[in-house]
Amino acid sequence: MANLDYPLFPIFAFFGFFLPLIPLPWHFQAWNSGTCFYIFWASLSCLNQFVNSLIWRGNVINSAPVWCEISIRITMATTVALPAASFCIVRRLYGIAAIRSASISYAQKRRAVIIDSLICGLWPLVYVALQYIVQGHRFNIYEDIGCMPALYNTIPTYFITFSWVLLFGIGSAVYCVLSLYAFAQRRLEFAQFMSTNKTLSFGRYFRLMALAMTEMICTVPLTILLIWLSATQSPVQPWISLANTHLDYSRVDQYPSVIYNANPLFVLGILFTRWASVACALIFFAFFGFAEEARRHYVLWYRAILRFAGIKSSETTNRVSLKADPPFKMIPTSPLPKHDSPSAEPFYPPPPAYTRGSLSISPSKSSVSDFSSTICPSPASQDYFKSLDGDVLFGHAV
Repeated sequence: MANLDYPLFPIFAFFGFFLPLIPLPWHFQAWNSGTCFYIFWASLSCLNQFVNSLIWRGNVINSAPVWCEISIRITMATTVALPAASFCIVRRLYGIAAIRSASISYAQKRRAVIIDSLICGLWPLVYVALQYIVQGHRFNIYEDIGCMPALYNTIPTYFITFSWVLLFGIGSAVYCVLSLYAFAQRRLEFAQFMSTNKTLSFGRYFRLMALAMTEMICTVPLTILLIWLSATQSPVQPWISLANTHLDYSRVDQYPSVIYNANPLFVLGILFTRWASVACALIFFAFFGFAEEARRHYVLWYRAILRFAGIKSSETTNRVSLKADPPFKMIPTSPLPKHDSPSAEPFYPPPPAYTRGSLSISPSKSSVSDFSSTICPSPASQDYFKSLDGDVLFGHAV
């Protein structure tokens, strides 16, 4: 197992942790609460996987039980949080496409943030609490992988654990279709809204739509597939009681890689679980980390770092050199001969004098003014795992 994704996995997991955080400030400024939750959960999931891959590299020792208790709950929360965040993103996009007013009030923005916070913040915590019902024992430790939650393969598990991811995926699919239909029907209102909205552009809108559609396409089919695998690869146990499910609950099972590598389907599930959250984070950065607004912020950060370090950038040097150059002068192109005086100004001969009338014209020099040039400057799927003792384990999906 180690030869398949080490050291690539820790490297990519670390990138998946911090790269999505880069676009966070301008999404936060634009009140994109669903996107901010997506960034938070994707980064947290990658950090969790990164730490596990380092601590349990080549061993199955229960050296950090407190961390394992935290780690498996992060895994549980992100199982449903990423599909929920994707659902909130596409739900907001539908609200924009079907909007009937050219502006959104502060109260509407606040209400949208509260709803997104309940779906993406509070519900994952409730979801984690519900997993206690079907959690057979504390956790499992897999060599080179780390701590994983172990769920008892019983009928309530499919409703408590798997169903919510599938529901969020289907909901995202419905909102995607409605958003595209509303956009096609109300193009003029949509364009008017975009022209008055300083925090949302056409490019950002369609990138968010593409992210949500990618999440949706991966979530629903993979969730259905993994539910089927979980139900067919190991027998589904009948639900007897909570006490029976929690029998010997304090147990921690430890599996060396030589044992679980003998099961190809389990290895496939492990790879899917580990890489899915990393893929979510890197796909998000691919959509938003190279956009025009992102490049603009990169330039500003680059200049700020140079100023902090006391280094002048090339643009600053060019500005200083332009200010130091002598101003340009207008050079008249007159066919008349210039005066021999040392003055650089042209001399024009006086016009003929008038003999009649009170009007007299006296010769004068024409002065030419100088000028200067100014530069303006989704474990979408509760990953199917059949543990060696009959438990169902899960992790992340796109």
